[in-house]
Amino acid sequence: MDDGILESLDDMHDQRRRGLAKRELFVEPGMRLTHSPSDTIGTVVRFLEGVEIVLKDQLGAEVAFEPTPGLFRHEGDLVALRSPVELKERAASTTASGSIGATDTTAKVARASRIWVEGIHDAELIERVWGDDLRYEGIVVEQLEGADDLAALVASFGPSPHARLGILLDHLVDGSKESRIAETVNDPNVLILGHPFVDVWQAIRPATIGIKAWPVVPKGQPWKEGVLAALDLDMHPGQFFKRILGRVESWNDIETSLVNSVEQLIDFVSAGDDGHAE
Repeated sequence: MDDGILESLDDMHDQRRRGLAKRELFVEPGMRLTHSPSDTIGTVVRFLEGVEIVLKDQLGAEVAFEPTPGLFRHEGDLVALRSPVELKERAASTTASGSIGATDTTAKVARASRIWVEGIHDAELIERVWGDDLRYEGIVVEQLEGADDLAALVASFGPSPHARLGILLDHLVDGSKESRIAETVNDPNVLILGHPFVDVWQAIRPATIGIKAWPVVPKGQPWKEGVLAALDLDMHPGQFFKRILGRVESWNDIETSLVNSVEQLIDFVSAGDDGHAE
C-alpha cells in the first residue's frame, strides 16, 4: 500500500502535541523551512495547504510531510503554513475540468440558477475539478445535507426558465432510495443526474490515491467508517477526505459517470438562466 496518503497517523498525532505555531507563513517555492520533528532542513518544492508540503533537503532528496501547524520553523519561529493570499492571474490554459481557461478569471455575479449536491464532500470535489468553470459561469453549488425532502425543497425554490436547478445525487441506480426520490420531481426546469456509487468518495479513481480498489463494505454498515476500518486507518472521515482530495488534480482522476453528470448539469444550468440572483 502507498506509504503517503494512507500511512499510519500515530506519529502525526504525537507531533501535533509538540508545539503551536507562533505566526502564519505564506509559502512560496524556494522558501527555506525546517521540519522540527525530523530536523529536516530544506527548500519548498511544492505545497498544498492542509494536504502536503515537499521539501528538497540538503542532499537534494525530496521529502513530503503533512503541513501540520507548529511542526515547521521559519527563521526560528514555529509557523502555520498557508497558501499565498494573492490569486495570480493565469493565462489561457486547460483547467482541471479539461476546459480552456479564460484570461479573465474574475468571478461572475451569481446566477439565479443553482446546482444542488447532497453534502460537503460532493461540493468540495466539484470545486476541486470544476471550480474555475463554475466561477466563470457564475454558478453557485449548494448543499442539500440529504435529499429525503427533495420534492418539497424544489417546490420551495420555484424553478423557472430563468432559475433552473441541477441536482446531483449519489447512488442513482435502479431501485435505490435516491432513484425513488428523483422520481418525485417532475419539472422541465430541473435536471437530476447522479453516479452509481454509494458515496462520492468512490468517484475518485482508486489509483489516484494509491490503492487497487475501494474496499467492499458490507451492506448495513456505514460506508465511510467501513472504508476506514478496511484500510486500517484511525481518523475522522473528514480528515481522510481532505487527504484523498489533495490527490485529485483533474477530471482524469474522476470516474466517467460523475464527470459526465457534472458537465451536463453545468450546461443545463448555464443554458437556461439569463438572470442573476438579487
